[in-house]
Amino acid sequence: MKTQIIILTFLLFFSTSALPQKGPGKLYNPFSGTFTLTIEGGPTMELSDYSGIGIDYFGKAGLEYFFNAYSKSNLGIRLFGGAGFLSGKDENQPVTKYRTKFSYIGGGIVYILELSPNVFPYLFAGASYLWFDPRGENDVLLPNNLAGLYKKREINYNGELGFRFLLTDNLSFNLNAGVQISPNDRLDDITAGTSNDMFLTAGAGFTFSFFSEMDSDGDGIVDSKDNCTNTPKGLIVDEFGCPIDSDKDGVSDYLDRCPGTPRDVKVNSDGCPQNSDGDNVPDYLDLCPDTPGGIPVDEFGCPYDLDADGVPDYLDRCSGTPYNVQVDQNGCPVDSDKDGVPDHLDLCPDTPAGAYVDSDGCEIIEEEPAIEQEVIKEVTLSSSTSFGFNSATLLPGAFAELDKLVAIMKEQPVSRWRIEGHTDNVGSDASNKKLSLMRAESVLNYFVSKGISKNRFEVVGLGKEFPVADNKTEEGRSKNRRVRILKIN
Repeated sequence: MKTQIIILTFLLFFSTSALPQKGPGKLYNPFSGTFTLTIEGGPTMELSDYSGIGIDYFGKAGLEYFFNAYSKSNLGIRLFGGAGFLSGKDENQPVTKYRTKFSYIGGGIVYILELSPNVFPYLFAGASYLWFDPRGENDVLLPNNLAGLYKKREINYNGELGFRFLLTDNLSFNLNAGVQISPNDRLDDITAGTSNDMFLTAGAGFTFSFFSEMDSDGDGIVDSKDNCTNTPKGLIVDEFGCPIDSDKDGVSDYLDRCPGTPRDVKVNSDGCPQNSDGDNVPDYLDLCPDTPGGIPVDEFGCPYDLDADGVPDYLDRCSGTPYNVQVDQNGCPVDSDKDGVPDHLDLCPDTPAGAYVDSDGCEIIEEEPAIEQEVIKEVTLSSSTSFGFNSATLLPGAFAELDKLVAIMKEQPVSRWRIEGHTDNVGSDASNKKLSLMRAESVLNYFVSKGISKNRFEVVGLGKEFPVADNKTEEGRSKNRRVRILKIN
């Protein structure tokens, strides 16, 4: 009965341990494809017809070969041989003490499992050919042995459960417990029980591996062929043991936040194309690689230039310049004679410096400035020369005319004035009202900046409601786009 229980225990452990090991990837077993030599020894304890517990010793050596395996578990074959002693005592037996000398050779299958990189439990099952010689005190042959009533050799069943602790690439320390089950009941010379004899062993020793190759990072590539020996567990690697880098940018796929980068494009540590100016357009697509931080850019990485005058919006002081008009470095239309009227609107492009000009850029001859200032009660500014397209920003061309009014307002400190903004009929009523009011307010702000009190003005935006010309023609619409400034008392 004891024999059947022990055999069943070993078979159950072997069947459950041999189940496939699931893991994140290929793991190279360090015993794969190797021959090993094991030398070990330890105590023996026989389970026989003698009731007393007898402890003795044994020693053995073995050769193993493990098949190639890319998993945590592996199978091998073992050949072994050993010798030792069994002993026991029982005051109720005719011979109260015995000691059996034995030797054996055998073979079997060993299953080994990687529990951790340095700990390997294993299970062995096999058979051995055993020679034994039971003797009593003073090395006297026991009665049945002396009478030759049985053969002193037999085939035993062997089992062993143990652990190997890897010390170096080739050397491990072993601890194990084993059992040898006899098919007979003669190891103690007598047959007095209902079951056959067996004995247990506890062993310790060392195993040396020949021709072994380690795979330190467990990626399936042995260290001698592994160019990347510290690959994290579970990653797919190439034939050189390095993590896959599909886009060949030098950053492995498991770290690459921008997979699929075009070949030969420089990338950062995250595998993303470099973006030196931080505008979110990678350098290899960026036609303007030195854009200042925080400036909006187009799909080519260049700052927006909405009026297409060659000066980007963030530097353009005159946004909305008409198309194909020549501009200076500030994005404003060129004014060669510095009269405040840009060249593309200037009918007199060579006006002398300092001369007063009208809205067409032509000089105004003032014979009696003081008298002329006195009679001025109304001035109309053309939006074409005084404001940018669809803009409420005053252009330099309006300054001369407004300065004349400033002089009069200062000479007449109690006078009051009305500023009216007018537009053509293009666009919605709401947008025209808004634009006309904004332009009127720009004129008001100019007067205030010159020291005139804001309380001396009425400001209204009248939109398209009071045209002075036909809105059906461009010329008429141009005249209707105006700011009117008139004295009201």
